[in-house]
Amino acid sequence: MTSNGQTPAPFTLSFIGDGSTTQLELMNATDQPLRCVEILTVFLKDEETSGAPSRAHIRFEAVKYIQPKERAVMPHKTLIDGKLADPGDDQLQRLRAVAGTTRPYVLDISWEDSEGKTRFQRIPVGH
Repeated sequence: MTSNGQTPAPFTLSFIGDGSTTQLELMNATDQPLRCVEILTVFLKDEETSGAPSRAHIRFEAVKYIQPKERAVMPHKTLIDGKLADPGDDQLQRLRAVAGTTRPYVLDISWEDSEGKTRFQRIPVGH
């Protein structure tokens, strides 16, 4: 725990690649292995119609295990209107932060620690 009583955030994230080749990379910043790492589906705001229901969402695959100080690329799929998007229509780059803009999305991450307890972390992302 930190001096203010909060548990330090176990994950840091970065984006690698550009455009349709963008990938999300998580790093386990702890000294213990983390199991069953999952990111909840992110529903993206419709860019064409303000206030319309989300047409696109990003679904991440779970990663079984991330060693201490190890990085893992989180496999993902973009779905538009419930169908798998073409690689050129991948939307992951929309989760990159842009300086001076609000972060309208959140990555909700869950995992099991070395004691088998399920833990959670939220990371604001996007533009």
